[in-house]
Parts: sequence; C-alpha cells; structure tokens
Amino acid sequence: MTKTGSRRRLAALIIKEVYQIIRDPSTIMISVILPLLLLFLYGYGVSLDLDHLRIGLVMEDTAPDAQSLAKSFTDSRYFDVKITRDRRELIPDIERGKIRGFVVIPSYFSDFRSRPDKIAPIQAIADGSETNTANFFQYYVQGTFGNWLTQEAISSNLKGLPRIEIQPRVWYNEQLQSRYFLLSGALAIIMTLIGTLLTALVVSREWERGTMEALIATPVTPWELIAGKVIPYFILGLVSMTICVFATVIVFGLPFEGSLLVLILVTSAFLCSALGLGLYISTLSKSQTLSYQLAVVIGFLPAFILSGFLFEIFSMPTWIQFLTHFIPARYFVQCLQTLFLVGNVWPLILGNIAFMLLIGLLFFALTRHKTIKRLE
Repeated sequence: MTKTGSRRRLAALIIKEVYQIIRDPSTIMISVILPLLLLFLYGYGVSLDLDHLRIGLVMEDTAPDAQSLAKSFTDSRYFDVKITRDRRELIPDIERGKIRGFVVIPSYFSDFRSRPDKIAPIQAIADGSETNTANFFQYYVQGTFGNWLTQEAISSNLKGLPRIEIQPRVWYNEQLQSRYFLLSGALAIIMTLIGTLLTALVVSREWERGTMEALIATPVTPWELIAGKVIPYFILGLVSMTICVFATVIVFGLPFEGSLLVLILVTSAFLCSALGLGLYISTLSKSQTLSYQLAVVIGFLPAFILSGFLFEIFSMPTWIQFLTHFIPARYFVQCLQTLFLVGNVWPLILGNIAFMLLIGLLFFALTRHKTIKRLE
C-alpha cells in the first residue's frame, strides 16, 4: 500500500510539472528555440578557420622571382592582399585594423638565384593585438613561401634545395573543418544551459507563486519531490538533444561515427549532473532571478570556459586544470567529440560517464539535504 501510494504521489507530481511546462512559454523557449538559435550561431557565426585574411605585401623587389612569389600570395584563398612598394604606406592600415599583417619581399630577394646554397629571407610582420590571428598569419605565410619554394625547385631544378616529399594525413576530421569540432562541443554547452537553467527555476518558482506551502502540507517525501521535479525535465532535455543532433547532422552535415544508443546513454548521464546542479541551485534560493543568475555563473560560464570546448585544457595553469575535473561539461564535450568524429571509444566513454554520474549523485544528495519539509 505504501509503494502504491508513493507511485501515485510521484505520478501526480510529474503530471503537475508537465502541465506547468506546457503552460509556461518560457520553458519551451529555453528548451527548443534557444538551443536551435545557439546552434545556428555556432554553426554559421563562429569559426576558427581564417579565410581571406587581409594582409599587405611590400614589393621592394620587382624581378620575376619576386613577382612569382607575390602571385602565390595573391592566388591563395587564405589572403586578401594589398600590394605596395613602400612599407610605410601600410602602417596606418595595420594601426586601424584594416590589415592583420604584411609581408616584405626585400630588394635583394632575387639575388638568391646566384647563390643556390642560400635562400633569401622574407619578412612577415603581424598585428600582435590578436594573438591567434597573428599566429595564423605567420603559419600561412610560412606555408605559402614553402609551397612556392617547392614549385620553384620542381620547375627550375634548383640545386641545394631539399628533395623531401611530405605526405600529411589527418584522422577523424580530414577536411580540418573547425565547424565539426565546434558544433559537437557546442551541444554540451547548450545542454548545460538547458539542464541547469530549467531546473534552477522550478523550486524557486514554487516559492514565488506560493504553491510550495501546499506541497509541504502533503505527504510527499523529499525524494518524491526531487524525482517529480527532475523526471519531466530529464525527458525534455532528451527531446531537446534529439532536435539539436538532428539539426547538426542534417543541416550542417556533421558526421556521426558512433552509436545512437551510446549517445543517449552519455546524454542521460550528463543530464543527471546538469539537472542535479540546477535543482540544488533552486533549493538555495527562493527567487527566480537569483536562481537564474546563479545558474549562469555556476553552470554555464565554467562549462563554456573550462570544458575544453574552445580553450585547450592542457594549456591552462595546473590548478585550473585540476578545477576542470569538477566540470561535468568537460566529460560531455570529450564524449560528444569522440562519438561524432571518431566512434565508440569505450574506455574514454565509460570513464566519462562514471564521473558525470558521480557528480550528479553528489548534487542530488546535497539537494536532498537542503530539502526540508518545513517553513523557515
């Protein structure tokens, strides 16, 4: 009789929460509209690939060799080139950000043909105010110059140049599309925002609407109250994840090498940690505004910065790397990028699932400790 009564109470709480979700437009906005909006922003608006980088090219030498090298830069899809004879003309452009660097072909450049044992240098000056762009600029210039040297060696049979043929191979993301890397990781950030934000408001909303007193007066146990709040949003999170995965694969052409069942398993483990964190935040505050702010600061921002989604974890200070082990999104990002681009790598997936479940259980235990059926 006790088990039957418990099941009835839990079912009633779930039904109540489902009706509340249906009647609340903000919930549908957060769970459906916001994920698609963020997904399209990441898919179309964010890219780590630099194409058509605006640069300057100073032609101090106009000999055929220099003209051939200049053509290599102007024909490259990576550069939009502004050509001049005097580097001083480019200083105002680089100061205003109109170009991100310039290449100088010195006046003695063509003399290296008479000295085949030496290669005349070119100068690459980058705008260091944007470090990533400056690094890309230097790498692209080196690559373009290296390709030109190879072509010259083939066409002119220059002696003294190394005859080494490099055959690069890239695994898992052969086209080196940063969009593939970003979208698979963005799903983790989106689900963090959904899972944490939705449940961060459920208990505080009850207090603001004055319905928590009625729940306290019922024979509902704390664990039933927690389960009744979490289960509907867990299902809603899975639905939202399904929509996002469908959009990334169909609209953006993101490859999926893993198993759908494993994806569901990984998502379920992550939702346990995200929903647990959101529910714990909700029990700490009786204000929806404060709960929302805490969800963004405690849930979303650490996931965005410390999950490895955009910033490489191993390049962070050691103590920051240690803190990332307490961020559930770190494990979810690794799982998603592996499932989409590599496949079912079970040692990595099982270990990450275990950590996410452990963090989720910790938050649910803390929530149970704070859920006391009395008015304070």
